[in-house]
Amino acid sequence: MCVDTQHVVGDDFAAVLTAAQSGSEEHFAVLWRDANPALVRYLRVLVPDAAEDIAAETWVSVVRGLPAFIGDEGAWRAWLFTTARRRMLDQARHLRRHPAEPLDEIGVADVPTAPGAEQLALDNIATESAIALLGRLPEQQANVILLRVVAGLDTEVIAEMLGTSTGAVRVAAHRGLRKLEAMLTGPGITSRAGV
Repeated sequence: MCVDTQHVVGDDFAAVLTAAQSGSEEHFAVLWRDANPALVRYLRVLVPDAAEDIAAETWVSVVRGLPAFIGDEGAWRAWLFTTARRRMLDQARHLRRHPAEPLDEIGVADVPTAPGAEQLALDNIATESAIALLGRLPEQQANVILLRVVAGLDTEVIAEMLGTSTGAVRVAAHRGLRKLEAMLTGPGITSRAGV
């Protein structure tokens, strides 16, 4: 089964976008429900401790820029994930300038005991396992695979986002997928004879 990850809203996208740009919360919710799960999965691999915060900051930026956005559904997804990547880089710069120090004074009684929102958001164990595997890849390879598979972006858009060539994107995707295959088959076991 082949899932169309570039056009999820489909033929209604232009109407949904126009209504959302005009202030319709209902239509904006369609865009959010469609894209947010993939956005959070993408961020969860790259910045596990800050995925929810960066996703929220991304949506704030999107709301501000939505009236001026022009494009189809593929361009919408590219804009959304580019915005997320920028928020992620902003946060990394901020953390380098203002490193956080652990709060050793917090006692056990002060630590929340309810499950975190990120755990509740995961649909199943398979998703969590896939995210863990992707997190073990080099950053460039994980980035490319997530942007291609989860975000549904094409090679050219990914290359532009990452500031690299389409060939480098293809190589990173190929190497990342090979490493994932090796992780899944285990040491000493190959999926093809002679490989």
